[in-house]
Amino acid sequence: MTATYERMNPPGLATIRRGGHVTMAQVVAVENARRIVYLSGQVSRDAQGNVVGARDMRAQMTQVGECVAAGLRAAGATFENVVKTQTFVTDMAEYLKHADLRARYFCNPVAASTTIEVKGLVNPDLMIEVDVIAVL
Repeated sequence: MTATYERMNPPGLATIRRGGHVTMAQVVAVENARRIVYLSGQVSRDAQGNVVGARDMRAQMTQVGECVAAGLRAAGATFENVVKTQTFVTDMAEYLKHADLRARYFCNPVAASTTIEVKGLVNPDLMIEVDVIAVL
């Protein structure tokens, strides 16, 4: 049995758009799930733990996207299986300038999503952290 996903923006809840594209689903319902994957918050670090793109939101968003992709692959999942993202950023205005990268990694298809601006992350050079839940 294969999991089926219903991604919804029901009446009464806002449909969030950036650049004309829907960027999140308010509700994601999954039926026939066989596996749930919880991916810890990913930050902009390479495989050796070095910060990639210190204080550069665009570089960090790209690295975080690649880290999430690697984590999903390891669990047999893809971005298609992501039902929930939670993003922590240190500068919301800077984050919003790079909506194309968010769309590239996390909006095809859209998932339920939360974005929170925080005072800081584990390292002062880091600007973004993303964790996801995927369902297969």
